[in-house]
Amino acid sequence: MSENVGFAGQISPAHVAQVVEKGFKSIINNRPDMEGGPEQPTSAQIEESARNAGLDYVYQPVVAGQITEVDVRTFANHFNELPKPILMFCRTGNRSNNLYQLAKQMDLLDD
Repeated sequence: MSENVGFAGQISPAHVAQVVEKGFKSIINNRPDMEGGPEQPTSAQIEESARNAGLDYVYQPVVAGQITEVDVRTFANHFNELPKPILMFCRTGNRSNNLYQLAKQMDLLDD
């Protein structure tokens, strides 16, 4: 974690107000829709809440244990373009943290 990024487990549309209160400007969703079954909020539901709250939102699903170099480079482009700080989330936050750490190791981030 840095001043530009935070990591979280699954959020719901109801959590977006807390994301705003904590000062985040953008959300990156790294969890594939339906990964957790029908009770998992969809990306579209979270995106609607995020945009209504004035946040930027990116849906970049990645599969745990199968993060590719293309995933890392795509993430880095989003990270570098989005308003900071950014909240990244997936099921537990680990995938999002892995993407961030890999992009840092590859020296792809402007932070």
